Amino acid sequence: THEELCRFIARESESVVVSVGYRLAPEHKYPAAYEDCLNATQHFLQHLERYGVDPARVTVCGDSAGGNLAAAVSQTLAGSSDLPRLRAQILIYPGLQALDFNLPSYQQNQGVPLLFRERAAFYMLQYLNGNATKLEEVLEGSHIPIDIKLKYKKWVSPD
Repeated sequence: THEELCRFIARESESVVVSVGYRLAPEHKYPAAYEDCLNATQHFLQHLERYGVDPARVTVCGDSAGGNLAAAVSQTLAGSSDLPRLRAQILIYPGLQALDFNLPSYQQNQGVPLLFRERAAFYMLQYLNGNATKLEEVLEGSHIPIDIKLKYKKWVSPD
């Protein structure tokens, strides 16, 4: 479904884009998709010469949950000294936090297609544990203990 977009990004950015077909939720819960993406990216980076790829031109990309995975893989590999550094990460409407679905961007865009606020929370729950029975608690923000909210307020806050 993403081949044309990946080719466009690769061509326009003069980069190699690694696109991974990872296992999907709810059948495969976290961390299956992350492990698939990390393993595929590590393998690719370890064998760049075989693929004729310039190590300075490797980019990871993802949209939605794939954006979350691209960010997680980039963070994991950022401290790796035995692999080439990634040139960039491209994140297209990534799911990057599940602490607060009441931030201004969720409120302002809650009824805007493609990914409604309620759908974003539903898919996040599917990704994490394959069960969306706590959807209302997530939308209300009562799924996170107050001490955790306070700890991460610096990063997840309308401010």
